[in-house]
Amino acid sequence: MSNGDTSLTPKTETKPKLERPKLYKVILVNDDYTPREFVVLVLKAVFSMNADASYRVMMTAHKLGTCVVVVCARDIAETRAKEATDLAKEAGFPLLFQTEPEE
Repeated sequence: MSNGDTSLTPKTETKPKLERPKLYKVILVNDDYTPREFVVLVLKAVFSMNADASYRVMMTAHKLGTCVVVVCARDIAETRAKEATDLAKEAGFPLLFQTEPEE
């Protein structure tokens, strides 16, 4: 069956190792002017949080000065932070959401 001309060398196929995208935090920064109810409303609308979770995030930012709202991919984090900040700006409030890389 075999005439000796067949060479059996294994095929080595290397797949490039893909790195996971770097994650970013969206941070709610407390201020003394934006009403609590409005902050809860923004968290529910932009970040799809339920009433309890948005209230807890708002209170944490109120007590500690800042609070991480969500950790996600950079483009999503920046889009949501801008959307939330713009929503507050349209309503005349200085509410601020920032993004920074997760460590």
